[in-house]
Amino acid sequence: MALKDAFTPLAHIHAGQVAPGPIAIAGWVRTRRGSKKFSFIDLNDGSSPKGIQVIADAVLPNYETDIARLSTGAAVIVKGLLVESPGQGQRFEIQAKDIEVTGFADPETFALQKKEMSFEYLREVAHMRGRTATFSSMFRLRSVVSLAIHRFFEAQGFSYIHAPILTTNDGEGAGETFKVTTLDLNAPPRGKDGKVDFSKDFFGRESMLCVTGQLEAEALAMGLGKVYTFGPTFRAENSNTSRHLAEFWMVEPEMAFWDLDDTMALGEGLIRAVVREVFEKCEGDLEILAQKAEQDARPYLRMALEQPFVRVSYTEAVEVLQKAISGGKTFEYPVSWGGDLKSEHERYLCEVHFKAPTIVYNYPEELKAFYMYLNDDGKTVRAMDCLMPGIGEVIGGSQREDRLDVLERRMRSKGIDSTHLEWYLDLRRFGGVPHAGFGLGFERLLMWISGFGNIRDVIPFPRVPGSCLF
Repeated sequence: MALKDAFTPLAHIHAGQVAPGPIAIAGWVRTRRGSKKFSFIDLNDGSSPKGIQVIADAVLPNYETDIARLSTGAAVIVKGLLVESPGQGQRFEIQAKDIEVTGFADPETFALQKKEMSFEYLREVAHMRGRTATFSSMFRLRSVVSLAIHRFFEAQGFSYIHAPILTTNDGEGAGETFKVTTLDLNAPPRGKDGKVDFSKDFFGRESMLCVTGQLEAEALAMGLGKVYTFGPTFRAENSNTSRHLAEFWMVEPEMAFWDLDDTMALGEGLIRAVVREVFEKCEGDLEILAQKAEQDARPYLRMALEQPFVRVSYTEAVEVLQKAISGGKTFEYPVSWGGDLKSEHERYLCEVHFKAPTIVYNYPEELKAFYMYLNDDGKTVRAMDCLMPGIGEVIGGSQREDRLDVLERRMRSKGIDSTHLEWYLDLRRFGGVPHAGFGLGFERLLMWISGFGNIRDVIPFPRVPGSCLF
């Protein structure tokens, strides 16, 4: 028998799938309390938010040498009997017949302690925080949400595609990219103008880590119809805030022969599907996360299931905010047509005014990217942002500009060099069609679902300015 098949997951025990009797489990010690006669060991294997109590009697041959020395973080293999527990708050416990210690954890030097530990401290020991109750719940939630997204798109007939991570174009045009090179940084080759000669580089031109997989997804949608990419993206924005990461994950569907209305409906359907699966599979994890979160997100999650998503134009949204200001509401940032909606504005719209998830559409073209479809008014584009109570924007998307002349004109007006984007323009030159898509920030979605206020706490190993540990 393979070693992995020898142990019963705690998740199976707590789900009622295991009958009392002989059993073997393996995991890490959360706590141990006891005496010279017996010990109570709280053990968790990572499969469930609930641990299990192991009772070790002093008659075990290694009780004094090993078991009595167990402390938080030690790893053990337990063989014994699964029995119904007389104690409250637990259905089963294990009476140990044999305990093998596979790894001790020195309580003087182990990074995790029984006392309360701040999230700031745990980020410094991110390689260990998956062993805490809070972060094991967070990362199980992350797994469930990931798979729920894949299942949703599969059920909708989408093809899962892999966008490149290395690229020569900045899809957003923001210029905040990580450069990729094999040149000798101490003595790079230079041209007659004194600038670095990237023709001598590995790809023969300046390259970078991608900030989006959208453009490549558009290309594949022009042959496959409906596609989505779900992968890492990178932005070298020097923003040391609770909402920014240098490496983050994006979900980006692209659909041929779709318009903005279709795309808004898809975003709403995706969020509802994810929330349903989270409630179905993560009840215990949500309970644990709510104890540490800035806010209990569950009321907002229920709102997403029970309330229709409101759709309102940007112009109407601005009017709502201005009316609120006239009525005495104060915002830190001003509100005027043509200005970007800040998080405080977004949350007011969906939490206070509409009391429902809110999709704002038809934004001023100056605020949005070059590839968004220009409306007939010449002032707005067919863009949409999906705002969720508790956090604000989670999804941003648009109908894509499929008219070649308009796209080229908008690229010029925004200073976008089309040299490396001729292939993107070809999508309009040869068999172009109306199409649309959106980007969902995966970590933003997890912040909303968990109620956590810092994006660094919803990803296992955060990459931020000045820190790329582990």
